[in-house]
Amino acid sequence: MATGWAKEGAVQDQIDATIKDAIERARSQLPQGPGLEHCEECDASIPQARRDAVPGVRLCVRCQEARDQGQSSSSGYNRRGSKDSQLR
Repeated sequence: MATGWAKEGAVQDQIDATIKDAIERARSQLPQGPGLEHCEECDASIPQARRDAVPGVRLCVRCQEARDQGQSSSSGYNRRGSKDSQLR
């Protein structure tokens, strides 16, 4: 049900676009190319099983976990903005 000047399905279109953006951002952050045998941060050996499972791996599990915790998962900023958010 559309309200105000929004077209029918506008909310779902916005949700779909937000999900698509998140998927594209996640894919762009995936490593590419051949994996390393030693971690580029701590020089620990990267097991063959990890190199097979994660193409282009550059970090050991411990360093990757530390990096993941340091990154925010989402900015929380809605670029498309609804009419209500523009009125504030």
